[in-house]
Amino acid sequence: MSNIFSKNSQIGVVTTFSELVQTNFKGEMNALCWYRNLDGDFNEIVSKLQIKENITEVYPEDLIALQLSERGNIAREIIINDLQLLADFGASPSLNLLKCYERDDEFDFISTDVYSFHVDRSPIATDTFLCTYHGTASDIVSNLQAEQKILIPEIRAKLKELHDGPSEEFEDFLKENYFDLHYQVHDDVEPVNLKLGHLWRLAVDHPKQQVLPCIHRAPIENEGEYRLLLIC
Repeated sequence: MSNIFSKNSQIGVVTTFSELVQTNFKGEMNALCWYRNLDGDFNEIVSKLQIKENITEVYPEDLIALQLSERGNIAREIIINDLQLLADFGASPSLNLLKCYERDDEFDFISTDVYSFHVDRSPIATDTFLCTYHGTASDIVSNLQAEQKILIPEIRAKLKELHDGPSEEFEDFLKENYFDLHYQVHDDVEPVNLKLGHLWRLAVDHPKQQVLPCIHRAPIENEGEYRLLLIC
């Protein structure tokens, strides 16, 4: 398949949901994309949903209750079908209407919010699925293009100053506070934007994982524009 992701060794491209969930990660490839050109008016759905907080979960019954045009209805059917496919697979998908995520500005040298490049971790074998239907989309970078922040000498020194405990417990301190999940992208690296409408599967750090976890981040939202994001 010829598309903007085809020549990226980090990304595998598939054409069906079954391929998305059955294809194994290998080598540098730790992101899979079900590449789609979606029809439908997702903006109409966003405009008719009510945001209650910075992040509002949207349920299928909320979508079904909307009075939509023909193109809005097409978009609704796509979203509901995606939710059902993931649920049937055994995942627990969530559809979120997003104004913004909470920021972590406690320290000026490291951040642990989702706007920072990071990997996901799980104690069980799982993957992260996501699809942005409207608004800004997430970014990824390859593992060769970034360095774990806790390995950067200046940051590590400051984290050691924060750690109030024996030196042999320092690594546990880093994990308990999620510092080890965050990455600094190398200079001049251009992240890959995941674009709208594609359903992605990203590798997660877990005991049975055969590849490095996928480094990704949430985008800064456009002023006055909500994101509509499926994630699990």
